[in-house]
Amino acid sequence: MKKERPVNLDLSTIKFPAAAKASILHRISGVVMLFSLAFLIWAFAVSLSGPEGFAQIESIMTSFIAKFIGWGILTALGFHLIIGLRHLVMDMGYWEELDSGRISANISIALSVILSVLVGVWLW
Repeated sequence: MKKERPVNLDLSTIKFPAAAKASILHRISGVVMLFSLAFLIWAFAVSLSGPEGFAQIESIMTSFIAKFIGWGILTALGFHLIIGLRHLVMDMGYWEELDSGRISANISIALSVILSVLVGVWLW
């Protein structure tokens, strides 16, 4: 029996549908939020240690790198929230068809990009 399998699969030629991109990015944003908890818990603990600790965290948070990290964390949170709501609606039995799933994924990604820009404007 002859099996017709690809010999060399070029992954750069594969185009994922919008729903797959949204699902993969939802998982990545969850991992980003998990790792960002270490930084946030540290900053919270130091800021509550006293006036010196609060001043130290305040001076760190005014730098460009800290604002960029904060923007990344808030962007991941917003994306995870929006796509998570999309997944909850799909779990209730809506947007399960191919067209509605694609449209809802594209709208969710667009809303996440808009939210990301608004968070950037708010931080800077």
